[in-house]
Amino acid sequence: QVQLVESGGGLVQAGGSLRLACAASGSTFGNYAMGWFRQAPGKEREFVAGINYNGGRTSYADSVKGRFTISRDNAKNTAYLQMNSLKPEDTAVYRCAARWLIVTTSADYSYWGQGTQVTVSS
Repeated sequence: QVQLVESGGGLVQAGGSLRLACAASGSTFGNYAMGWFRQAPGKEREFVAGINYNGGRTSYADSVKGRFTISRDNAKNTAYLQMNSLKPEDTAVYRCAARWLIVTTSADYSYWGQGTQVTVSS
């Protein structure tokens, strides 16, 4: 079992930055790939970024490439999502998720956090 808690969301102007954190507990964090997903009102949940268990591979949605960076610190049991050059269309609830070892862009993750709201004003 893995428990995940997100933090770092908030309100920011377009062009600004936020850094989300996902703190994990309950199992060996270093065994799990981590993903970030988001869901805006009236829209489907979508994959944002993912990183495999040792940080050796990352994956990004085309809409955030070059603006968002996913990272992890296995010593701190935490994954991060650095979001730069934010746009109003990035507004959504962001959730982190964990799955065994290898990152995937699908929603095939075993554990999910509750989410944190990110709102980007124009």
